[in-house]
Amino acid sequence: MKIIDRVKDVGRIRGGANDGALFAPKYVENKLKFFPYIKEAVAYGDGRELVCAMINIDFDAVGNWAERRNLPYAGYTDLAQKAEVYELIKDCVEKVNADLAGDERLAGSQISRFLVLHKELDADDGELTRTNKVRRGFIAEKYQVLVDALYGGKTEQYIETQVKFEDGRTGSVNATLRISDTKIFPPVKAAA
Repeated sequence: MKIIDRVKDVGRIRGGANDGALFAPKYVENKLKFFPYIKEAVAYGDGRELVCAMINIDFDAVGNWAERRNLPYAGYTDLAQKAEVYELIKDCVEKVNADLAGDERLAGSQISRFLVLHKELDADDGELTRTNKVRRGFIAEKYQVLVDALYGGKTEQYIETQVKFEDGRTGSVNATLRISDTKIFPPVKAAA
């Protein structure tokens, strides 16, 4: 027996080759967060043909990685959108996909497309609970334009987001986010 998520959060992939496959967003998100370069992930797929994810990089870990490679950057937004960072995160996503392919029931939950968010998810902005749990529904509404771009086949999407600073001031962060496709692996059949 394997516990993958709360029953109320487990959904199904609809349509396409994976019609009816189980989708457990928290299970997929947690697999991504095992990588030191990924701080947070938000996966969508319930009632859809494929799974897409929005990812927050771990600024310290990816910053150290970039510095070891002499990759200059000017803050989180700049670092998050570097082509080299996308390749780093894509490698992590594809390792998760390869692992999911080994589970017949969850093989349909492989991530088809992802983007790296231009800002860290923050409780002050309502994106996380005070105990740092993702508020998936709120994020889907706030970043609807990004969800639409992921599922609409776009390769990039401009976004401007209002943010609240710790001292109570507000501002905005904007960027044109890249959207990347990933490799999907065929399900591995269990040996008889």
